[in-house]
Parts: sequence; structure tokens; C-alpha cells
Amino acid sequence: MSARLGQLADRIRSELDELERVVFRAGEGWQRAMRSADDYYLDGVALNLHGFYAGLERTFELIATVVDGKRPEGENWHQALLQQMTVETPTIRPAVISEAVCRQLDEYRGFRHVVRNVYTFKFDPAKVGKLIAAAPGVFRQVRAELLAFAEFLEHRQG
Repeated sequence: MSARLGQLADRIRSELDELERVVFRAGEGWQRAMRSADDYYLDGVALNLHGFYAGLERTFELIATVVDGKRPEGENWHQALLQQMTVETPTIRPAVISEAVCRQLDEYRGFRHVVRNVYTFKFDPAKVGKLIAAAPGVFRQVRAELLAFAEFLEHRQG
């Protein structure tokens, strides 16, 4: 198990590097959309916001599988997984993310669902703008919390 924890810590760090690029690209796309009034940029922004949450969710799934030994199932598993990451499991692990970060990420989870189920020309620019404005701060906080969790994994493996 200890080698798997080290690999998971490395994967978390790697995923965070990729997510940093995704958040940057979303912000750049938003700036271009605002300068040009071109809806096609909005599509790219939405796709990057989708990628931001999807990357975090992949990371949470790995944590749930490798550390917790169980990943939620059923119709609302995406929501349950996010909640699972806020719960400390005595003798196994601390909470992965705070309740505050969970609340913020839940908006991105909901938007990911919209991206998957709505035609792109129906995206609400005001909603996208709100998510873009918050993304750098949300990312900084979730990054700090996931890096702290990666350190926990490395200490636990040793």
C-alpha cells in the first residue's frame, strides 16, 4: 500500500500542474471572448471549466479508491464523491478538502453537468463569467489543500 500512496501523491501533484494550465487557458479564453464578443471563445472557456472540475474529480476518484477503498455509486455519485472528500476518516485520512472549498467546487460540478447536457449556444455568459472570476482563487485554495493531502500521503507511506 505504501508505494501506492507515494504514486498517488505524485499523481495529485501532476494533476495540479495540468489544472493550473486549464485555469489559465479558461481565463485567457474569457479575455478573448470579452475583447472580441465572439461566442466561440465562450465555448472554449466552458470546455476548460469542465476540464477543471473533471480533473479534480478524477483526483478525488483516485483518493476514494486507493485510500478509502470505496467510491460512491448511484445516480448522485458525483455529488457524493465531492462530499466524501470533506469527511475525515479516523485512522485512515484527514479530510481532503474543506467544506468551504467543497461549496465552491460544487458550482463547478454543476456547471460540468451543464456543459455535458446543454447546447453550447445556450451557455449563460454571466454564469461563465462568475465561475471564471472565482476560478483562480478556488484553484489556489484547492491546490493548497491537495498539496497538504499529498504530503500526508507521503508521511503515511514512510
